[in-house]
Amino acid sequence: MDQLALLFVLLLGAVLSVPVGERLGLPAPVLMTLAGIVLALLPFVPNVDIPPDYILPLVLPPLLYASVQRTSWRQFTANVRPILLLAVALVLVTTVAVAVVANAIVPGLPIAAAIALGALVAPPDPVAATAVAGQLGLPRRLVSILEGEGLFNDVTAIVLYHVAIAAAVSGTFSVGQAAIELVLSAVVAVVVGLALGWAANKLIGLLGDATLQVGLTVLVPFVSYVLAEELMGSGVLAVLTTALFLAEYASDADDVMGRIANRTFWEIVDTLVTGVAFGLIGLELHNAIKTASGRWGELLGWSAAIVAVVVLVRLLWLLPATWLAKRLHSKRDYDEEIPTTWRETVVMWWSGMRGVASVALALAIPLKMEDGSPFPDRDEIVFIAFGVIMATLVVQGLTLPWLVKMLGVEADAEIEEAFEKALAIRAAKAAKARLKEIEQVEELPEELMEQLMRRAYDIGLRISPELADDERRALFGKRAAMLKRVRRIQSEMMSAARHEVLAARSEPGADPEIVDRVLRQLDVRSLR
Repeated sequence: MDQLALLFVLLLGAVLSVPVGERLGLPAPVLMTLAGIVLALLPFVPNVDIPPDYILPLVLPPLLYASVQRTSWRQFTANVRPILLLAVALVLVTTVAVAVVANAIVPGLPIAAAIALGALVAPPDPVAATAVAGQLGLPRRLVSILEGEGLFNDVTAIVLYHVAIAAAVSGTFSVGQAAIELVLSAVVAVVVGLALGWAANKLIGLLGDATLQVGLTVLVPFVSYVLAEELMGSGVLAVLTTALFLAEYASDADDVMGRIANRTFWEIVDTLVTGVAFGLIGLELHNAIKTASGRWGELLGWSAAIVAVVVLVRLLWLLPATWLAKRLHSKRDYDEEIPTTWRETVVMWWSGMRGVASVALALAIPLKMEDGSPFPDRDEIVFIAFGVIMATLVVQGLTLPWLVKMLGVEADAEIEEAFEKALAIRAAKAAKARLKEIEQVEELPEELMEQLMRRAYDIGLRISPELADDERRALFGKRAAMLKRVRRIQSEMMSAARHEVLAARSEPGADPEIVDRVLRQLDVRSLR
């Protein structure tokens, strides 16, 4: 098996892991990691050979861009304090703690290399955490905090990582210089992200066609990342800024096809890239076994120590941080989402699984120093990082469902239903208001007006049937049943039309382009 065949095996596994995980009640990322481990143990499977310089630019931009599709700028600003406590402060504390312990227990490990190790194992993985949270039905506020932490802790960790790697490679390090580089990196990234987001938004409006718009969004995260890195900024922060800008300003309420195509495409990208990335984590077992040959006790001891530091620091930080957030939350009217009980805090602690970012950073460690000598203790750092990733991802990922069930942490169903009902009312009122505006301009027959007003009311009922009283709910049920019957018959009619048009594609003299154009019109009509 060669590298290309291995890639296709991982892509197939990424697709299959989703339904298998749903059936088994396990997160797809954990399954892909286990699958990667199995592949790594097979003798005919080759070692993964990806140049370190390509790891971060190829893996992180699409994953970050896809993750931002599930959040918003408003959600970030509402939760800025918990995110800063977790994504910035906790990453810094974890990096320092890991660096101190690693420097003390690993003989000859330079402090800069120890900081690089701390930075790459510090950030919990947003993909793994939200994948698990989505299946477990956790409260939305916890999912929001985990998403925000996962997105922005990568920024902090990767900037620290780059500073530490540069110091290790060059052999020089200055705290003042590092602080200046951190600030400049963030400023450059935000400027690049906003500028590219604005330009991409204008281009999306000019392109019009959904296919071209989605094609542009494929390029945007990579361009944002590479451009920021070329200008000595944070590529990750640039991608996040661009994605948040586009999520806020590039959405056209009437662009149904564009929105569906964009969401579908990025869900596919997210599934495939995530699956491959977690599969690579498991495949790294090859190199871990090679590194540990004859040194298993020593390396496993170091890894266990760093795992203990990573897990304990998160718990010891979350307990006072959550208490502080509650105190500030109770004193001021902040619309932020924080854990409300100790049980939710424990779930947040155990959700701190390491994953894609950590393995990408570990694999991206350069092979050589500036003078051509090998990077100090690179194999040991990668082994320890792999141990942390496996311990947190597999152990915590497999036990988190049991912990959530034992603690009884569940989604706030009543709050979610109330919010959905409020949106349904707003949607119906907006439809009615627009209908009245049209009535003042156009002369509508009374019979048509009643029918349209009923349809405006039905908009809200389709979203939330609880809006109606018992009598209206019964009438709506009858209309819905009749409408369902009509739609079924219409669907069969449209299906017959599509089959006939598609059959014409194989007939002599048929122009496939014209056939596809007519078929697309039928598809759009069916969608509506």
